[in-house]
Amino acid sequence: MDMLLELVMVPVTDVDRAKEFYEKVGFHADHDHEINDDLRFVQMTPPGSACSIAFGKGLTGMEPGSLDNLQMVVADADAVRAELVERGVEVSEVDELQWGRFVFFADPDGNGWALQQLPDWSSGAGGSGENPYV
Repeated sequence: MDMLLELVMVPVTDVDRAKEFYEKVGFHADHDHEINDDLRFVQMTPPGSACSIAFGKGLTGMEPGSLDNLQMVVADADAVRAELVERGVEVSEVDELQWGRFVFFADPDGNGWALQQLPDWSSGAGGSGENPYV
């Protein structure tokens, strides 16, 4: 039985500020619907991803900034870091770890993101549909 993760809620304080930030990072705005004064739904998708994030008003009881280490896989940590810096996003230096090369950033509320370039020994991971760790 397949179980596809397709949407992750991200708690934010200011919906417009969050939308502007994620557009700067390169996410595509899929939906932005204000149902009423108490309910707004924004869905955004990172380039190349099958999973989107959602934020808004009236969507979650999580505290803004409470998500830590949301992770996306990238082909080249140096290139993605350079592109984000060029777009005006504050990002860490590339962190070399045994399990990959990482770049970290946070949205305006402090929700933390990690961008991982997979190590060579994990070839086939991150999109092949196969689990290379089995």
